[in-house]
Amino acid sequence: MLGIAGSRLLVATHNRGKLDEIAAMLAPLGISCVGAAELGLGEPAETEDTFVGNARIKAHAAARATGLPALADDSGIEVDGLGGAPGVYTADWAETPRGRDFVQAMTRTWTELEAANATYPRTARFRSTLVLAWPDGRDEVFEGKVEGQVVWPMRGDRGHGYDPMFQPEGHRLTFGEMDPEMKNRISHRADAFRKLLAHMGETE
Repeated sequence: MLGIAGSRLLVATHNRGKLDEIAAMLAPLGISCVGAAELGLGEPAETEDTFVGNARIKAHAAARATGLPALADDSGIEVDGLGGAPGVYTADWAETPRGRDFVQAMTRTWTELEAANATYPRTARFRSTLVLAWPDGRDEVFEGKVEGQVVWPMRGDRGHGYDPMFQPEGHRLTFGEMDPEMKNRISHRADAFRKLLAHMGETE
């Protein structure tokens, strides 16, 4: 199974919420996860303008630094009324001198939609790109998405990032209101992981 089943996998993230989601998805395979922060790794500059480009930067930097297979996720929200923004710059919209503030980012998103007089429903999607990299430079790429809409006011205190304003298609709850197990079945990251796990099964 790509050389990682039943082993320890480095997840190249400093985001605790993202690490917990990934660990929960891989636990049934007997794969334990350790985050980049736990190993004292820095955060490489994400200089690409695509999800796959930035995921590759993070995964390969972590794999080279530790000699462990490393999994990175680059994800974000694309809002149609904003021409697909913030997209790959989702985390950047949350940056403040005090650190990341996603309440500020969500408020900015809605304010810009109002200024643009965007029509309803205000459709959007979350995208996730996973890159699994090895120290020898190989990698595999898996992409997922979930369609939905952004809503206001924010609802729910679960999840992380933009979850309180994203309502997935076919559901009445936002990701911020959902039980984590439910979110982990339908999310963009779950979609990418299904493709990763299917590939693992093919390569046994």
